[in-house]
This record gives sequence, structure tokens and C-alpha cells, in this order.
Amino acid sequence: MKQIIIKRIYEKPEPSDGYRVLVDRLWPRGIKKENAAINEWNKEIPPSSELRKWFNHTPVLFTEFKKRYKEELKSKQEELKRLKNIAAKQNVTLLYSAKDSQMNQAVVLLEVLTKTK
Repeated sequence: MKQIIIKRIYEKPEPSDGYRVLVDRLWPRGIKKENAAINEWNKEIPPSSELRKWFNHTPVLFTEFKKRYKEELKSKQEELKRLKNIAAKQNVTLLYSAKDSQMNQAVVLLEVLTKTK
């Protein structure tokens, strides 16, 4: 497997990013679609709107958010497999717009995608 990393969409794209996937349900503010330098906007894999609104990037809720999001991802096995297959051939960068680089859905998704079975 190649490298899977996470990065804020506001950071400059790099050739080493490989396949760039936006993993937010909502389009990031201030980014023009033609300037986003993404290969895919994946609307299937982000947390549900209900979970996203409940969490609201509140740090004390992150542990529970992580647990609930992982539970949601159990029903997205085909999508997870597809992303892993892309990562088997090239680097994949999961893009997110949250300000907190440690407590966001991309961190959880990265953990799920890179865990060994």
C-alpha cells in the first residue's frame, strides 16, 4: 500500500499528494471548485449530517464522535475498499476543511483505512 495522508484543503497541493479526495459533506468555504485540485469529492464517506451537526467540532465530544463515525463507516465497506484499492497503486490524500487538525473526520477515516486486519 502506498501512503495515505490527511491534509487541510486550504494547504497547497503537492505532487506527492497523489489522488486527492475531499472527505467533507459540505463544500469548503473560500475554495473555488476549479482551484481545488481534487480528483474526487466523496460525499458517501463523510459523517452523516446529523453526526456532523451533533459533534460541531467540540473537543470534549471527539471520543464519542469517533466511536459513532466508525459505526457509520461499517456500512460503507465498498467505499472503503475502493479507496484502499486506489491507495494500493498511488498515494492518497484525504482532504478536510476543519480548523482542528487532530479532531476531525479525516483523522478517523485515516485510522480506519490504515488499520491492519
